[in-house]
Amino acid sequence: MNVRTGFVFFSILILILTALIHLIWEPIKWTLIFTIPLILIGFYDLTQKSQTILRNYPVLGHIRYLLEAIRPEIMQYFVETDTQGRPINRMFRSLIYQRAKDVTDTVPFGTQMDVYRSGYEWMDHSMYAIDQVQVDSSPRIRIGNKHCTQPYSASLLNVSAMSYGSLSKNAVLALNKGAKIGGFALNTGEGSISPFHLEFKGDLIWQIGTGYFGCRTNEGDFCPDSFEEKAAIDSVKMIEIKVSQGAKPGHGGILPASKNTPEIAAIRGVDPYIDVHSPPSHSVFSNPTQLIEFISLLRERSHGKPVGFKLCIGKKQEFVDICKAMLSSGITPDFITIDGGEGGTGAAPVEFSNSLGVPLRDGLAFAYDTLVGYGLKNEIKLIASGKIFTGFHIARALALGADMVNCARAMMMAIGCIQALECNANTCPVGVATQNKSLISGLDVNDKSTRVANFHRKTLKSFTELIAASGLSSPDQLRRQHINRRLGMNLIKRYDEIFPYSKENSLL
Repeated sequence: MNVRTGFVFFSILILILTALIHLIWEPIKWTLIFTIPLILIGFYDLTQKSQTILRNYPVLGHIRYLLEAIRPEIMQYFVETDTQGRPINRMFRSLIYQRAKDVTDTVPFGTQMDVYRSGYEWMDHSMYAIDQVQVDSSPRIRIGNKHCTQPYSASLLNVSAMSYGSLSKNAVLALNKGAKIGGFALNTGEGSISPFHLEFKGDLIWQIGTGYFGCRTNEGDFCPDSFEEKAAIDSVKMIEIKVSQGAKPGHGGILPASKNTPEIAAIRGVDPYIDVHSPPSHSVFSNPTQLIEFISLLRERSHGKPVGFKLCIGKKQEFVDICKAMLSSGITPDFITIDGGEGGTGAAPVEFSNSLGVPLRDGLAFAYDTLVGYGLKNEIKLIASGKIFTGFHIARALALGADMVNCARAMMMAIGCIQALECNANTCPVGVATQNKSLISGLDVNDKSTRVANFHRKTLKSFTELIAASGLSSPDQLRRQHINRRLGMNLIKRYDEIFPYSKENSLL
């Protein structure tokens, strides 16, 4: 019996018992002063659609919101803390919720950071700031080089890779409908394309992982024919080969047996109710030349749709070798997604999360400079992925060389994630990262999809205001010199000093 069913059952039971006891002890009726309001509150909680916690935990869920109302900081101490127990990204979490709910996202009392601590960053504004109406608030990026016959006009901000299986069906539906409303794309994650990715016809980036889910043979190898069939789906706008992810680079993903339902197993092409492990690397390629050939194959089989790959930078020479393979073959991907070592996942070994993979800013700057040095950047769009929460994070990524960005964590919060840290236990209380049908049903797709679209729109608006304040009229005018970082009390450097630019063709 779940909490909602239990509440209804016990509410009826309490009323019946009160009526029976009233026959022999009349004063029992005065308890109804307390029980009737609680029952009415509970039934309201069950029928409202904006708060998943209250739908899944009627009456009890108000304890959480009561604590937040008394002092908003209290709840933040229950989730995501560093090694000293201090809350991380408290301000960003609150900002995401405000934007998703389309309420005021301004803050009182000014700067909420210690501007003199090492690591504090800011943008340079201009005395001659321009009116934000002169800046395109919904910029589009054309993905597709000379090899591509079906280029895609992408939003500057999109949803990063999260699989159905890791996420619930209602979470996927909300993200996809939000993407449709807002005109941006949803990355399917390596779990393949589910019916829920297609229901609202939102744009998709189909990710092909090491398990080749959705396009695999019975033995687990890549199947070109089944790939071609799914790549032809109109909603699929781009194809992304996942080489590695920032949260656990060099480590295969895992779908716990408790989440591997028959439906999910059929979508992925595996047996149900078993732990599903993705291999740590691809079987189709084991060197740069084979990777480039695989890109060419996918482009051919998808009839010219944009094809690229995602990786967290590790051994830098391996990325250099890929660039050399591009030059020697004349074949280039349409895009490369750079994931940071600080990226998140439902579950990863602590050592991998904390101590493996180049962080986003370092990896992004290296990838951009290497592509420029080999004369390849004009053919390839760079996508940044890894803790993108705000308009400033977008500006910082673009200044380092990205053409567009993806975010996952912020989008999860927009659909109600409270970072309960139950992703790998199948007990997510807000129905986002679980396959428990009772918890999933509490997540209202229509309400949360609107919140996803709200967050996307308001974050891009914030980004537009930032670059207008800097005197820039277009995102592509952002440069590293626009971003500053404090390295010590008496030491400040611009990003172009921390990450010096490479000259065009300097590595040839």
